[in-house]
Amino acid sequence: MIKVGDNIPHTTLMEYSEVEGEGCSIGPNAVDVSKATAGKTIALFALPGAFTPTCSAKHVPGYVEKFAELKAAGVDEIWCVSVNDAFVMGAWARDQKSNGKVRMLADGSADFTQATGLTLDLTARGMGVRSNRYSMLIKDGKVVALNVEASGKFEVSDADTMLTLVKA
Repeated sequence: MIKVGDNIPHTTLMEYSEVEGEGCSIGPNAVDVSKATAGKTIALFALPGAFTPTCSAKHVPGYVEKFAELKAAGVDEIWCVSVNDAFVMGAWARDQKSNGKVRMLADGSADFTQATGLTLDLTARGMGVRSNRYSMLIKDGKVVALNVEASGKFEVSDADTMLTLVKA
């Protein structure tokens, strides 16, 4: 499992864009994780799935709500990563009104999740391999804080905990 001090995995995530801009075309666009984190402070949180109850009711809304405070504390970008495809993550971004605040990044084949060692096997529930619920603070491509939730919990990966870490 990835740990504090490790470099973020050299993988690619996908992001659905509804408007062209800054070299991004409409539709899914590749995000090279190493390049996208270089020289930046990223508040990343990951969760088992888009449109799932805790993720939609608490996890994403908390980061959307704390966007301005996290930015003021020095976070360049907030990323939400889930083992879903880019189209689902784009629809979820619209539903959560996260545009311009939280980048909704798809890990469709779970490459990033497997590279971090933070997988969650939900095959018995018909969901396949997913991501554990966690948050990590990344500075210039290095993990400086990691908060992995215990099974079924939502206590340490929330936006308030991240804000406390960023301000420390």
